[in-house]
Amino acid sequence: MSEKQDSPAQLPAQEAGTLNGQPEDTKVDSNGEPTEEDAGEAGDALYPLTIHLPHEPSKIHVMVSPQEQVHELRQSIIELPAAFQYSCFHLEHAGERINDFVQISDVKGLGPEAEIRLVEDPYNEKEARIHVIRIRDLVGAAGDRTDTLQGVLPGVSLFDSVTTGAKDTDNVQASAYEFDAPAKPSVLIPQEEEPAPKTVKSIALSPWNPPPYHLRQKGHLLYLLITTNEGEQYQVTSHVGGFYVNKSSNSKFDPLPRGAPKGHSAHSLLTLLTQISPSFSKSFEDLLQYNNRKDPLATFQMTNAIPAAPWLVPSPSSPLCAHTPDITRTQEGYLISGVDNTDTLRDWNEEFQSARELPKETVQDRVFRERFISKLFADYSDAAARGAILVARGEVTPLNPTEGRDAQIFVYNNVFFSFGADGVGTFTSEGGDDAARVATGKDVNGVRLVNQLDIDGLYSPATVVVDYLGKRIVGQTVVPGIFKQREPGENSIEYGAVEGKEIVAADERFAPTFAKLSKALKVKKHPVWDKDGKRFDLEASVETKGLMGTDGRKYVLDLYRITPLDVLWLEENNVTEGEKNDLEYPHRMTVLRPELVELVRNQKWTEWVNKELARLKEKSKAKAQEEEASKESKEETPSTEEKSTEEDKPNESSETSENAAAETEDRIDASEFQFALNPDVYSGQEPQTEAEKEELAADEEDVRNACKYLRESAIPDFVNDIKVSDLPFPMDGLSLTKMMHKRGINMRYLGKVVSLCEGPRLLRLRDLCLQEIITRAFKHVAGTYLRYLPIPLTSACIAHLLNCLLGSGLNSKPTAEIDESLKALYPEADLAFANVTPEGLRQEIEAEAVRRFKFTLESDWHNQLKHLQLLREISLKLGLQLQAKNFQFTSDSSAGATTTTPTNGVNGHTNGENKESKKKKKKTRDGSPSSIASSVSSPVTFTPDDVVNVVPIIKDSAPKSAISEEALEGGRHSIMQNNRKIGQELLLESLTLHEQIYGILHPEVARAYSSLAQIYYQLDEKEAAVDLARKAVIVSERTIGVDSAETLLYYLNLGLYVHGSGDSKTALAYVKHALDLWKIIYGPDHPDSITTLNNAAVMLQHMQAYHESRIWFEQALAVCERVMGKQSLPAASLLFQLAQALALDNESKAALGKMRECYNIFLHQLGPENNNTKEAETWLEQLTQNAVAIAKRDKDAQARRLRAGIRFPARNVALGGGGAGATAQPAALNNPKSDKPDARSIDDLIKFIEGNTAQKKSTKKRAGRSGPKTRVGATAA
Repeated sequence: MSEKQDSPAQLPAQEAGTLNGQPEDTKVDSNGEPTEEDAGEAGDALYPLTIHLPHEPSKIHVMVSPQEQVHELRQSIIELPAAFQYSCFHLEHAGERINDFVQISDVKGLGPEAEIRLVEDPYNEKEARIHVIRIRDLVGAAGDRTDTLQGVLPGVSLFDSVTTGAKDTDNVQASAYEFDAPAKPSVLIPQEEEPAPKTVKSIALSPWNPPPYHLRQKGHLLYLLITTNEGEQYQVTSHVGGFYVNKSSNSKFDPLPRGAPKGHSAHSLLTLLTQISPSFSKSFEDLLQYNNRKDPLATFQMTNAIPAAPWLVPSPSSPLCAHTPDITRTQEGYLISGVDNTDTLRDWNEEFQSARELPKETVQDRVFRERFISKLFADYSDAAARGAILVARGEVTPLNPTEGRDAQIFVYNNVFFSFGADGVGTFTSEGGDDAARVATGKDVNGVRLVNQLDIDGLYSPATVVVDYLGKRIVGQTVVPGIFKQREPGENSIEYGAVEGKEIVAADERFAPTFAKLSKALKVKKHPVWDKDGKRFDLEASVETKGLMGTDGRKYVLDLYRITPLDVLWLEENNVTEGEKNDLEYPHRMTVLRPELVELVRNQKWTEWVNKELARLKEKSKAKAQEEEASKESKEETPSTEEKSTEEDKPNESSETSENAAAETEDRIDASEFQFALNPDVYSGQEPQTEAEKEELAADEEDVRNACKYLRESAIPDFVNDIKVSDLPFPMDGLSLTKMMHKRGINMRYLGKVVSLCEGPRLLRLRDLCLQEIITRAFKHVAGTYLRYLPIPLTSACIAHLLNCLLGSGLNSKPTAEIDESLKALYPEADLAFANVTPEGLRQEIEAEAVRRFKFTLESDWHNQLKHLQLLREISLKLGLQLQAKNFQFTSDSSAGATTTTPTNGVNGHTNGENKESKKKKKKTRDGSPSSIASSVSSPVTFTPDDVVNVVPIIKDSAPKSAISEEALEGGRHSIMQNNRKIGQELLLESLTLHEQIYGILHPEVARAYSSLAQIYYQLDEKEAAVDLARKAVIVSERTIGVDSAETLLYYLNLGLYVHGSGDSKTALAYVKHALDLWKIIYGPDHPDSITTLNNAAVMLQHMQAYHESRIWFEQALAVCERVMGKQSLPAASLLFQLAQALALDNESKAALGKMRECYNIFLHQLGPENNNTKEAETWLEQLTQNAVAIAKRDKDAQARRLRAGIRFPARNVALGGGGAGATAQPAALNNPKSDKPDARSIDDLIKFIEGNTAQKKSTKKRAGRSGPKTRVGATAA
C-alpha cells in the first residue's frame, strides 16, 4: 500500500469544512466504537504538526488525526505546493526514522505541536520512475493518456460553464428562455477554453536509456531528454543522488555531469527544471492558477469509479479532442510498471478473498475493510473491462483455439474471460444463447447480493460482465483449482448440479454455509433428484454450485437461479423445452427478482402477525387490559417491519424487527413465522414418492402465489403510485428500469405496464415504456448484426441501422456506406446489415417486441418516435459516442420554423390542439437543417464518421458500503426524533465514511451528498446544503453522466437551495440548464417539469420581475393542461397562481378571466363547500369590483405612464430594482401542496395593483401557495 488508497487528501482547499482535507479515519475513536461522545471527541482530536523541509520554505504546518497512517500524512505533505518537489523521502522524529505503515498515534512522543523532519532519500530505479511520472503530471507535460477503455471526454463536467454565465445578467436575461425551441444537442458539449499554459516542451526518456551495466554499478538509473520552452535540449541523468545535466548529445553518449556554466543538478527534477529554463517558474505559477480556476472536483483523477462517457462528443477536429504529440505517452507503460511489466500483475482472486477475511470487529476494522474492498473492486472492474475489450477485438489468444468462437476461453491479466453465449450447449434446453446471455447478467446480480450479505466462510469469484459491440464477455477471477484435471469419477463440483442436472453432488461440508446464504435469500431447503431418481436435499438451487478451491476455501458459483422461475409467464407464453418458433419467448431463464421475494415476504409477515393477533384476541377477551396491549402491538408490529424492509436493506434489519415484534407482544413467537421459496419448482424435477409429490405441489403453489402477487399487486401499485404522484415520474429508460426493479418488476412486463396506462398523466408513462420496448428491441437486433463483424466495419453497420430506424424520414432508402478497401480485407465477414431496409428493420423490431415483451406495436409506431430521445437511449444502451450536430431526422427542414405553438392573447395557453398535430410537431421539431457532409449523393442522417467511438457497458458485482449507509440512516433517524446534535454528528460521520470508502468521485458519494444536502436544507443550514448540492451535481455529472436523470434532479435541487440562500439569478441559470437537459432526455412536457416551471416563476416574483414570472406561470399552466387535462385540479391551482401573477402584472382583465376558470374547476371538482372553492370565489368578487375601479382610473394611469415614458410599471421594477425585499423565502417553493390558495390579504394585492403602495415594495412571503400536487424536484429519491 505504498500509495494512498483514495483521494480525500487531495482537497487542501476545503480542509476546514467537512474534514475532507483530513485523510481517512478522522472520525472513528481509537477504541473503534462510534459512541456519541466519540463523535464529538474525534472532531477535536486533530492537531497541528510542523514539518521541516530541506529546501525553501524551510517549514510547513499540517493538521493530522492520530488515527491516520504515516503514509497518509506523506500524501498530505506532497500535495501542498511548498512540497511538490519531494517524492522520495522519509520522515524523522527526534532523530528516529518513522515507519510509513504505522498509525501516527503509535509514534513515540509524537503529539500536538511536534516537529518532524523530512529527509530526502537516495533514489532507486522504481522511485526515479515514479518521480518522473509525478513531475510530468505536475508541470502539465503529460499529454492525453493512452486509454483504451473510457472513450472520448470521459468524466466531463459542465457545472462551471453553467454557473459562470449566471452572475452578470439582469432580470430580463435571467428569465429569458425559449420554451418551444427544439432540444439543442450542443448543450451537452463543454465549452472550448484556452489551452493550459505550457511550462516545458517535453520530458521524455532519452534514446540512450537504459544505462549500461558498468554505469548501473555507479548508480545511474534512467536517462531523460528535456526540451525547454526556450527550445534548448538537455540530456539528463537520473542518478541515485538526484538529477543532473550530462554531456551526452543525440549522437554521442557521455552521461557524466556537464561542467559549468550549464552543469546544473538537483535532488528533484522540478528544481532542475527551474535551473535550466528561465521561463519555467513563471509559467508553472500560471499553470497552477489556471488549474485553480476550476472546481477541484471537476479536475480530480478518478480512482474508484469508471467515469461516465458522454453519448454526444465534439467533432474529432475540435480543440477539446486535440491530439498532441508526446513521445513519452507510449513509454508510460514502462515508467509505471517497469521493464518486464510485473509491477502491475495482480493475483485478483487471492486479493479479494483475503480482503474478505480482514477483521470486522471494530468500526475502524470495518472502515478499513470496506475501503480496501471498494478500491479493489474498482481496480478489478477497470482491469476486467480493458481485458474484455482486447478479447472482443481478437487481441488475446484463447486457451482453447481449436473450439468454436463462442466456446473459447481466455486468461489475460489474471482475469478469466468467456463469452456470454451458449458455446458448449449447457443451456440448450433453456434457450441457447439467449438463456446464456441472461444467465450471465443474473449471475452478476447474484454475486453482488452475496457480496452484500458478506457471509463468513463463503467466497465468490469477483464477476464483471462487459457488453461491447454486440458481444457479451464475462470476466471472473480465477478460482484456484477450477482448471485442475480431475480423476475419472471425481467431480469438479462438490455441491449442486454437475454437467447439466444429470448428476447431483451434495458434499456435507457446504451445507452450513449454503444454509446461511439461503436463509438470507429466502430460499427453501428442498429435495432434488438426479437422472437415476436418487434424492438429494439441497440448501440452494440445484443450479447454484459449490466448489472447494485448492486454497481450501468454499466458493459459490453460478448464482443466476437464487429466486424461482416466473411460472405464470412461462405458462402463458408456453416456453417449452426443445423446439422453438419465432415469436416464442426466447428463453426459460425468466426468474423473479429478489426485490419481489422480499415484498412478498413482507406481505406474508403482515398477514401472519395480524392473524396471530386476532387469535390471541379471541383467547383473551376476558382480560380487557391485555386486549389493549394487543391492540397497541397490532399497530406497532406491521409498521416496524414495513419500515425496515422498505429501504433495500440487508436482511438483518428485518430479523431484528421481528424480534422487536416478539417483545411488544410477548406471546407472538416470531420464530414460528416461516417464509421461503423453492427455486427449483417447474424446472424438470421428478419426485418419486407421494409425500414428495405433495411437498413439491405445495412449493409450486407458493411460487405461483408470488407470481400472482407480481401481476395483481406489484405492477398495478407501481402504475398507480406514478399516477397519484407518490413516485417521481421517470424521465428516461434508465430511471424507469431502476424504479421497476426496485419494485420487483422485471422489464419483460413493460407490455403489461403499457396496458395499464390510461388517463392523461399515464399516457406519458405509456410513451416512455413504448420507447423503452423499441430501444431494447433495437439493441437485440443490432447485436445480431454486430456480434461477429470485424471492428473496422462496425461504424458503417451502426450508422446504417440508425439511418433505417431514425433517418427514414430524411431518406427512405438509405444505403450502407462500406469502405470497399476494408471490405476486401475481410472476405469472410457477414455483411448482412447492408441489406437492411427501414421496413425490414421495423419488422425485426416488431418481432422482438412480441417475443420479448408480448407486446404488439401499433402499425405506425415509427411515425410517433421522439427521434433525439430514442437516439440517446440507443446510444446509452450500446455505448455509442456520436459526433454532436443538429441531427436531421426528417426532410422538411423548413418545418423547423413553423413548430412554435400558437399562443393566444395575454395568456400563453396553446390553443387546444389535438394529439395528432402534436405528434407531428414532435417529429418536425427535432428536424433542423444541419451540415451533413456525406459521400453519398442522397443525404442521410448518420454517416459512419458520426460514430466516433463505442465504449463498453460494464456491470460489476461491487457491494455497497454498509457502514456509511448505517451512519446516514442513524443520522436521519436521530433528526426525526429531534436529537439534532447527535443526528448532525452522525450525518457528518456518514459523509466522511462515504468519501473515505468510495473515494470522492463515485456515484454513491453523489447520492450521499444529495441526501445530506436535503437534510441540511430542512435543518436551515443553507450554506452547507448549497455546498453539498454543488458537489452532488459535479460528482454526478462525472460519474453518472452529464445528462443523466439524476444529474438533472441534482441541478433542480441545487437551484432551490441557491434560491433559498438569496441568489435567485444563479438558481434560474440552474433551472434553465435543467430544462435544456429535460428537452434532450425526455423531450417537451415532462410531468414533473410543471413544478419546476412553477418554482422558477416564484423565484422571479421574489426578484420582483412580475412580468417575467407571469410568462413562466403561463408556461407551467400550458404544460399542465397538456399533461393533466384542462379540467384537472393541478391546472386549477396553477390558474389561481397565474391570476395573481397577472394581477401583479397589471393585467386585471386577464386575471379576472383566469380566476373565473379556476373557480369553475374547483366548483365542479370539489363542490361549493370546499375551502379552495370559497377562496377562489372571494378573490373572484374582489377582482370583479377591482376591474370596475381600475377601468375608471385607466385614463389617469395612462397619462401617468406616458409622462414617465414607461409602458409597464411592473417591468420597471423588474429592470431597475427591488433592492428591498429581494431576500428570497423558499417557503413558497417548498410546499406547493398546501390547501390554502394564498395567505396574503386580497386588499394588499389590490392596493399594489392600483398603485397606492410604492412600486418598489416586494410581495410578502406567502405561507402556503396552492400548486400542483407534485413534489418539489420530485424529492431526491
